[in-house]
Amino acid sequence: MRPELQSYRHLASGKVREIYEIDADTLLLVATDRISAYDHILSPAIGDKGRILTAMSFFWFDVLGVPNHLAGGPTDERIPAEVVGRSMVVRRLPMVQVECVARGYLTGSGLADYQATGSVCGVALPPGLTEASKLPEPIFTPATKAAQGDHDENISFERVVEQEGAERAEALRAATLDIYSRGATLAAERGIILADTKFEFGLGDNGELVLADEVLTPDSSRYWEAATYEPGKVQPSFDKQIVRNWLTGPESGWDKASDTPPPLLPDDVVERTRARYIEAYEWITQKSFDEWPDAEVGA
Repeated sequence: MRPELQSYRHLASGKVREIYEIDADTLLLVATDRISAYDHILSPAIGDKGRILTAMSFFWFDVLGVPNHLAGGPTDERIPAEVVGRSMVVRRLPMVQVECVARGYLTGSGLADYQATGSVCGVALPPGLTEASKLPEPIFTPATKAAQGDHDENISFERVVEQEGAERAEALRAATLDIYSRGATLAAERGIILADTKFEFGLGDNGELVLADEVLTPDSSRYWEAATYEPGKVQPSFDKQIVRNWLTGPESGWDKASDTPPPLLPDDVVERTRARYIEAYEWITQKSFDEWPDAEVGA
């Protein structure tokens, strides 16, 4: 008999995840279908998004071969019936307060930093790079962990050293680049470019780094199709780009610089976004999403 979700103490809410306490040593991470853009939670939610993120994380935790926070499988008996398929039972760990970002290509806030300074997070880059340029080698570009509603702030490696100490800072950089490289290699074999990604790490009993939270999902990573990759322009990505494009386009009538909340997402935008997330999962894992566990009937 599975427990009821309300039997667990609710600890925290994020933009996407709800965190519950199972016991002193383990937590339940539940990925909802919420979607956010430009620091707003949007409506309606994207059906099955939480299941897709969870399925993708389980896949990557399995194939990466590095210590991680999982304490059970996708149908662990401690998972309440109504959240099977979108939940992870994980070890309760002290978390490193750094967003560990790896970039193999130049885009987003990294491009803005480069255009202003010629570097990203203090890492000097060659002149002449443009949108979506491949970097000479992947770089570690850490960020602060912002409170909900605030923006993460890119920081230098020296700031990580000041905050975490030299030994841990070096370990974070090495682990981030190693895991990015493993992920990028597998993605490339399947026709996908892993442009950048962010990881979170907890600390094990002996202070060792443990990969935690979600990993290499479309929410935490930029995936591009290798066959259509063309530097010099923004690449189509396997994430919520469809939502962002609609919000900032003329059809929405919304000004992201205003204080007004975004309008409701049209049904076709919701459906196309859901399909894009599923496509990312199936392309990378080479598995059918239909086979992934779902909430149990009658839950």
